[in-house]
Amino acid sequence: MSEEVRQMFASISGRYDLINTVLSFGTHHWWRRKAVRLSGVKEGMNVLDCATGTGDLAIAFKKAVGAKGRVTGTDFCPEMLEPAPRKARRKGLDIHWEVADAMNLPFENDRFDLASIAFGIRNVDDPVTALSEMGRVVKPNGKVLILEFGQPSGWMKYPFRWHSKYVIPVLGGLLSGNRKAYQYLPETSAAFPAGKLFLGSMHKTGRFKRVESHSLMQGIAYIYIGIVL
Repeated sequence: MSEEVRQMFASISGRYDLINTVLSFGTHHWWRRKAVRLSGVKEGMNVLDCATGTGDLAIAFKKAVGAKGRVTGTDFCPEMLEPAPRKARRKGLDIHWEVADAMNLPFENDRFDLASIAFGIRNVDDPVTALSEMGRVVKPNGKVLILEFGQPSGWMKYPFRWHSKYVIPVLGGLLSGNRKAYQYLPETSAAFPAGKLFLGSMHKTGRFKRVESHSLMQGIAYIYIGIVL
């Protein structure tokens, strides 16, 4: 990933959790819980969470796989990853954390039962390469799960556009001290290929025998699942 993007996330890492909760009205927590439910993970499974940030999705997966399961959370930005171990320890959860780029994962083939990435795939330099890497490290018939913003349809698109254009840059900038970051994030969301277009990107990897998408709040976000060949 580009150094510019890494530095941007490093600059907002200290207040990232607070800002996410404020700007999303807490819905990002519900979206992650739904992603874990849709993943079908079971106790004892081995899960990789890429672009884990401050670790929220990795923590949710660890609760699902239990003490017998293993969760590894990775992020390319050490500053974003820094709070994650403390958050997990406070909850009594044992999670392995590692600095790693989703486009070049330092794991052998067929290691995990599931690999995930939440709100990170649009920030990698080449999403198809990252998806292919995630598929590579997952066992045959395992799953790759992606949670990412989209472009809503129906009546939701109008308040969402207003929120993205005006509220996120202003409020995110005030809370983080980096308005440019909170202009970048909604702009990338608006431009990122969502829905059927993203499923096409998954097919391009040649790693999946089946892919599916689940729309959240009329397309504000999507959960994508690929079954690995």
